[in-house]
Amino acid sequence: MGCFIAFARMVIVVSGTWLALIALLFLPALLPARWQYYIYSPASVGLWMLSMLVAPIPACLVLRKWISAPTES
Repeated sequence: MGCFIAFARMVIVVSGTWLALIALLFLPALLPARWQYYIYSPASVGLWMLSMLVAPIPACLVLRKWISAPTES
């Protein structure tokens, strides 16, 4: 049961990281249209896609104590 809870917490951390990154992708849409060309350049979108793969790893490392903590019964 403890392994399932640790896995579920890891899924929560990864999902939360992805939701934050998706929010950061859409926030520049609130800026004027002439700025969006620079913000949504191919390089920045490529870096965003790379961060979708890499960012959950440090997030899980930072929260590893919470992920592996036993549950209170």
